[in-house]
Amino acid sequence: MSVTKSQRVAYGETIVELGGKDKNIVALEADLGKSTMSYMFQEEFPDRYFEMGIAEANMMSTAAGLAASGKIAFCSTFAVFASGRAYDQIRQTISIGKLNVKICGSSSGLSDFGDGSTHQAIEDVAIMCAIPNMTVLTPCDASEARAAIRAAAQIDGPVYLRIVRNDLPDYTAESDNFEVGKIRMMKDGKDIAIFAHGTMIDAAMKASEALEGKGVSAAVVNVATMKPFDAEGVRKIAAGVKAVITAEEHSYIGGLAAHTALALRTSGIPMDYVAVEDEFGQSAKNVADLQKHYGVTSENIVKKALALC
Repeated sequence: MSVTKSQRVAYGETIVELGGKDKNIVALEADLGKSTMSYMFQEEFPDRYFEMGIAEANMMSTAAGLAASGKIAFCSTFAVFASGRAYDQIRQTISIGKLNVKICGSSSGLSDFGDGSTHQAIEDVAIMCAIPNMTVLTPCDASEARAAIRAAAQIDGPVYLRIVRNDLPDYTAESDNFEVGKIRMMKDGKDIAIFAHGTMIDAAMKASEALEGKGVSAAVVNVATMKPFDAEGVRKIAAGVKAVITAEEHSYIGGLAAHTALALRTSGIPMDYVAVEDEFGQSAKNVADLQKHYGVTSENIVKKALALC
């Protein structure tokens, strides 16, 4: 494990890479290119970059038109605006039409710590998973983000990519096989399985190490595809342990906790979750303070795991 570039940088560099290989790839931005890092595409391919201003709904409609004409459109903005402000255009045009638009929800979760509740997307996965025809990818680090972006470009239809603002420890390698719709075992264990996605893979891995010191063997499972959800894979892993915990920097409503509970609804296996409760975020000095306040930490995973065991 090592600290790598942020997922935002990975996004900018990877769409440039893809744009160099396929002239049908275009990028659209809603006045946040220096934050989402889509400006990298603008510098390399200015004639295929569309700055739409602070108008996410118009951006999605324009992307739909470009996709309808044969382009592969990558749209980026903050996750809270991508999933909320432009919801109608995504649902009515992009998703009903099954158009080839890839939506990058940047600065997701609590990662935009300074801007508070208006900019913190803790319900975006739930919103996007509820839209038919939408694929939802939630990579855990920069390397997996690159793999997810490349995979998104190959999917014929709408995709939502959840990207965080802060740097993350690197648990995957670009050479790893990224398979859409499949979970991935990051660390084996026999007592409890911790299912996590995005930023919470780091917390889950740290929790697993701490639990080992307390005599509890904890598996860590990366759910980098939230839709289509690998319910069969979840059931298979859960059948081999005594209990299950989910961990996500997202509301428990409509997120990984809800998906996992549905998958295991007839199993009878004990389950708990670490997630944001039914509340909004707030401003803070750093993301760690927010994660601690809302309980999305490795320490809380350990606490709940010990209670289950």
